[in-house]
Amino acid sequence: MQPYLALALALRERGYSVVVGAPADFEDEINGLGLEFHSIGGYIRSFLRQSIFEHAHENFLINMPTLLQQGQRIVEQAARHSWKMVQGADAVIHNINTSFAIDFGEALDIPTIMSALQPLNSTGEFPVCSYDVPDMGPALNWLSHAATVVQQAYYDFPRDKLRRELMGLEPRKGGGMFKDTRGKNLVTLYAYSPLVSPRPRDWPKTAIVTGYWQLKDQTGWKPEKDFEEFLNRGEPPVYVGFGSMPFGAERNTIILKEAARIWGGRIVIASGWGGIKGENLPKNMFAISKAPHDRLFEYMGGVVHHGGAGTTAAGLHAGKPTFVVPQAIDQPYWGRRVHALGCGPEPVLLKKLTPQVLAKAFHEMTTYRPYANAAKKVAEKLAEEDGTAKAILHIERVMKNYTPRFESRKSKSFISGFAR
Repeated sequence: MQPYLALALALRERGYSVVVGAPADFEDEINGLGLEFHSIGGYIRSFLRQSIFEHAHENFLINMPTLLQQGQRIVEQAARHSWKMVQGADAVIHNINTSFAIDFGEALDIPTIMSALQPLNSTGEFPVCSYDVPDMGPALNWLSHAATVVQQAYYDFPRDKLRRELMGLEPRKGGGMFKDTRGKNLVTLYAYSPLVSPRPRDWPKTAIVTGYWQLKDQTGWKPEKDFEEFLNRGEPPVYVGFGSMPFGAERNTIILKEAARIWGGRIVIASGWGGIKGENLPKNMFAISKAPHDRLFEYMGGVVHHGGAGTTAAGLHAGKPTFVVPQAIDQPYWGRRVHALGCGPEPVLLKKLTPQVLAKAFHEMTTYRPYANAAKKVAEKLAEEDGTAKAILHIERVMKNYTPRFESRKSKSFISGFAR
């Protein structure tokens, strides 16, 4: 969510009128930034808290059809809400979850721009990042990306119905995630650093890696008194949090407490969405429910997280040694990239994590100097990038070069964004 808010703020500073469409969970955060919020559906947190997610990876073929059907309903609902939001817009920025926006562009005769937080275009340089599969060589790597195409096709099922009912359009004749309905490549903006994930040489020219869209703290957050006292009692602690992945809280908490006992160092845990319980903790552990990563990580000696794109970016920007404990989707990919950069131990899947493995990672992160040195160097290079500025440059080029099919289109002055 936060990268899209960073882009929205940068667009507003540039003089654009911006609307951000998101699930209801994020209304307060978006309004708090002074941005215009438009709900595209219910609470995504409730969806993620379903018990079926706990065992989806264990019984993939059994559970996935149910999850995909629910996903279809969420997408259709989001499309119906979003159709109201885009009326009067001059451009739409969307992502893989809101690819129905491509149809909006056709219906309203405005440009649409794809965006992503992970590398999704097909390539032979590495396998599909949405699934934890090994590098199999150029040919098989390229073939592995078909999995994303198949998954996206499932979510695209409601689109023809929506085209007819909402937009008065004929069924699609082609297209996909990265093409408009006439088969032309869409400009796709990748909101991460080419240092962290280099741009494949076999990507089309329309796939652009901009650098991270970093949302800096807007609240002036500082540690509360009890947290500040904990920080001052010893060496910088290690942060542990699993982002918006609320799975396995009981098991995760047991592993964490035992690892802390074995290691003996100090730990700060995030007990918000992320599947860790913050009650009855030993003295060397402190729980916080919410804090901006860019400010919080300043106080840490290292970070342990699930490998989400945003948390990975925050840890690297902070220059902290990082241990990634991935659960699903693109998280194993980012864990491998962090390790390849020399910024932390090799990632270990959450389902394979033990107290001993975690304690060892704590020790290595806080004592192995090459991790700290590499993390510092990466942070220095990332600080030189301006991802939102580069993204806006390409957004404006798309808007300037767009040729309306209908002469009645007004001059471009409005940007509408989707985020999820």
